[in-house]
Amino acid sequence: MDKTKTLIVIAGPTAGGKTAAGIALAQKLGTEIISADSRQFYREMSIGTAKPTPEELAQAKHHFIGSHSIHDSFNVGDFEQHGLALLDELFKKHDTLIMVGGSGLYVKAICEGFDQFPDIDPDIRERMNSELAQMGIAHLQERLKEVDPDYYAQVDINNPQRIIRALEVFEGTGKPFSSFRKAASNPRPFNIIKYGILWPREELYNRINRRVDLMIEAGLIDEVKSVLPYRHLNALNTVGYSEIFDYLDGRTDLPTAIEAIKQNTRRFAKRQMTWFNKDKEIKWVSPDELTHLY
Repeated sequence: MDKTKTLIVIAGPTAGGKTAAGIALAQKLGTEIISADSRQFYREMSIGTAKPTPEELAQAKHHFIGSHSIHDSFNVGDFEQHGLALLDELFKKHDTLIMVGGSGLYVKAICEGFDQFPDIDPDIRERMNSELAQMGIAHLQERLKEVDPDYYAQVDINNPQRIIRALEVFEGTGKPFSSFRKAASNPRPFNIIKYGILWPREELYNRINRRVDLMIEAGLIDEVKSVLPYRHLNALNTVGYSEIFDYLDGRTDLPTAIEAIKQNTRRFAKRQMTWFNKDKEIKWVSPDELTHLY
């Protein structure tokens, strides 16, 4: 590869219209799309992850949509490795490729990469998982806030896998997880142009609320029932699934669960914006503006 190749990144919060914008641009440029959405990798999770529909997938070639099972171990390091190898192949056919996604850590993995983290004694992880089971995620969140406030401010604090990973690195090395993350990025052998899709906050929140209603209509409850036996898996510990698990357990009623999904998705969108706003390379545009740029 050489610097005549370009990766266009379309980032931004959930329900912002990234999928539609990516497809429109891919059609215009005659190219393919790499998904950087850490939940859309899983083939068992479609409605609750707002995966592109079969009709949308037919409009442009997508990669990393339904590519893995919830039973597979697939983390951000794996995504960096497989994603860069895929880009290498696809750039042989295309001068420009598009990456679409709201998972900031996964976008960063492809655009910049990470340091190699030290190997940690597996006993430490086991102990962390025990603490999670016995004392709950709030206990681990507080611990992370105390030992690594920098990473706490960036990470999805509702993702126990990420919190445990950061804490085990701290326990195993005595150094905060954030200190192992690369300050200077790994240069990539292609150009990167980043766009973020921007909405007025109220409009975005209305889109989120409407999307959740449509998910329920589309059969989200049945989808969650189908994965109920695997609820212990990290992939399923996510907004849209956790709340319906509570409903199925009888801990809450359906209207309360639906409202919780809306509220937690709005909070998630706010955290996504906090993450992406720190990236000064992102040019913020309206959804309509993006296709007019090419």
